[in-house]
Amino acid sequence: MVLTPVVAVAGLLWALAEGGAAEPDLVRDPGAVVRYGLPLAVVVRDLALAVTIGGLVLAAGVVPARAPSWQAALRAGMVGSLVWTPASLAVLVLTAANLSGTALSDPTFGSQLAVVATQIGQGQALLVSAVVVALVATAAVGVRTPAGAGWTAALAVLALAPLALNAHSTGTSGHETAVSSWGLHVLGVAVWIGGLMALVATARRLGPELPVVARRFSTLAGVGFALVVVSGVLNASLRVAGLGDLLGTGYGRLVLVKTVASVVLGVAGYLHRRSLLATLDARATAGDRVRGPFWRLVAGEVVLVGGVLGVAAALSLTPPPVPQELPPAPTPAEYLTGELLPEPFRPSSVLTQWQPDVLWLGVAIALALAYVRGVLALRRRGDRWPVGRTVAFLLGAALLAYLTSGAPAAYGRTVFSAHMLQHMTLSMLVPIGLVLGAPVTLALRSLPRRRDGSRGPREWLLVLVESRWARFVSHPVVAAVLFAGSLIVFYYTPLFELALSTHVGHLLMTAHFVGVGFLFTNALVGVDPGPPRLGYPLRLVLLFATMAFHAFFGISIISSEALLAQSWFSSTGWGIDALADQRTGGSIAWGLGELPTVVLLVVVAVQWSRSDEREQRRRDRAADRDGDADLTAYNAMLAEKGRGRP
Repeated sequence: MVLTPVVAVAGLLWALAEGGAAEPDLVRDPGAVVRYGLPLAVVVRDLALAVTIGGLVLAAGVVPARAPSWQAALRAGMVGSLVWTPASLAVLVLTAANLSGTALSDPTFGSQLAVVATQIGQGQALLVSAVVVALVATAAVGVRTPAGAGWTAALAVLALAPLALNAHSTGTSGHETAVSSWGLHVLGVAVWIGGLMALVATARRLGPELPVVARRFSTLAGVGFALVVVSGVLNASLRVAGLGDLLGTGYGRLVLVKTVASVVLGVAGYLHRRSLLATLDARATAGDRVRGPFWRLVAGEVVLVGGVLGVAAALSLTPPPVPQELPPAPTPAEYLTGELLPEPFRPSSVLTQWQPDVLWLGVAIALALAYVRGVLALRRRGDRWPVGRTVAFLLGAALLAYLTSGAPAAYGRTVFSAHMLQHMTLSMLVPIGLVLGAPVTLALRSLPRRRDGSRGPREWLLVLVESRWARFVSHPVVAAVLFAGSLIVFYYTPLFELALSTHVGHLLMTAHFVGVGFLFTNALVGVDPGPPRLGYPLRLVLLFATMAFHAFFGISIISSEALLAQSWFSSTGWGIDALADQRTGGSIAWGLGELPTVVLLVVVAVQWSRSDEREQRRRDRAADRDGDADLTAYNAMLAEKGRGRP
């Protein structure tokens, strides 16, 4: 661990020389202290954030809470957060000096810092991140349980969001892809590399639980490694135009070195860990003959990781060969969205126009893979899972991927009717497939139960499902209010334009409407544990009332003379009548609600019928067991009353 910072600094200095990020600016040079201090502060910040998240993740779901090593993992996360906080502030201060071209000793630097931190997007993001990191450090000091570690880790991940929004690759065509891929990249680094460093910090405390911890971490490391490589290559592809840029520019060579080093490090680490895990399992109480090589391997990985992070820090400050600006003479829509407009819509565009959303596409693929893995786990155990549920869930995941990355996404940011088609389908059709798949039930049946005091995926799922907050929002009435009421709150307030104009707002909009649609659909036809279930007649009443509100919402848009988000939906240059298109969107909101209503109505009716059949079979079995005692008692009561009459 001691060598890691040294190797990181060495990698940083080499990368600065190769990429030229520390060369003086001929117009506004803030001085060598800023030019070299900023990348050094970035390295320290990145190391600290990785250790923070890695240590908290180990404490939340990898290391048994009753083991002495749990405190060591938690302490690693806490120490990391205490370093992350001042490092974040240092990055803010040095970034302000770099942007303003002002030396730290300049008398005007204080005012320049205030301007950057409060009025410049990059400075605002760094300030918000530093505040969240300070909250993380405060929480980490007081954590005493795996649950506390988990929620603190989630808060630490939240601190990465402002950094992603102002990463070096933003502000061009492909901005949203760059932002999402950078966020996933840093998250993967934190889980894989940060977890690795936190694991080394627990080395002296890990006892018999080492084989279990090593195996659990190996799975996490695999996920983190995949995120790092895929997101890194995707992000670099936006900044490097081709092989010439990759080999002929300093930026390209740094990308190549970082990518190759990451792949070699990940693959070698995986192969070595896999070869040693079997030995560790066979000799849980083994001495240094087994543990020594394992820890030497892990420590060697951590040292090499420092060099990769040093190169990454320099890369983030190196200008890429692809210009970070909009194309010449952008259209109003391109200026607003930062994305190139798709071709004018024609029927074939449904299949030919794509605008992949890295985050939601990844979510859809991850959901599908996790579901299939759960089904296969049940089959290996000899249990059965309905094919219909599998088909329904996979269709829901596929529809989610298409709606967020296909033609609806490509046209939804500039054409209101396309936006409404995307939104209504996300909130009303996608949840039906996901809910009918019963993913929570499948997860609870297929995921292993932890018995050593740690919290695995199954335990965390139960924490979420059984929480008071989940029970409240999943109540049928609350879910219906959220499902219907959020339409008015969203479309008739500034939230609508905020969701269109910001990437985070757009992501949150999608998450919200898929989420409330899932809650409402689950309350009506779901079988997963969680919400209280209304009787079938009341479910039908709730369904019709909610869909009537949807119809009212659609009619209100059709009859409106005011254009919603006018600056967005009147700037395509395609000659579209924006108000007429908005009315078409209202018709879609009204008409598209009919199809899900019919589907849900049929499902509720089928479930009602099956429930009655099950109840009748239960009564028949009870009658067979007791000789129809209930009917005999009822007849006896009638006979007794008959004898009592004059």
